Amino acid sequence: MPWDQEAYAEAVLALVERVPRGRVTTYGAIAEHLTGLGLPRGPRTVGRVMSLHGGGVPWWRVVRADGSLPPSHGDEARAAYLEEGTPLRGTGRVDMPAAYWQPR
Repeated sequence: MPWDQEAYAEAVLALVERVPRGRVTTYGAIAEHLTGLGLPRGPRTVGRVMSLHGGGVPWWRVVRADGSLPPSHGDEARAAYLEEGTPLRGTGRVDMPAAYWQPR
């Protein structure tokens, strides 16, 4: 089956919209979940979708596995985390054990 980029992007964005307020998931978790649905792409592809199309979804709820975001989004994401009550560490990164949401 050929890879449908538009369908993949829509699947990524739909999954990001399901992440609850105050919780986060990772690029890798999204990629793994979608691979289980027959859409074989990795975390970098998820990141690419988010960079091109993620402005309309709660993009700050998708982080690197260590709980960080690219530095260019830090201030805006931090404001969203504080507003949503997302657990944070003293370093400013998301407290992954407390905030992680596993896509199902």
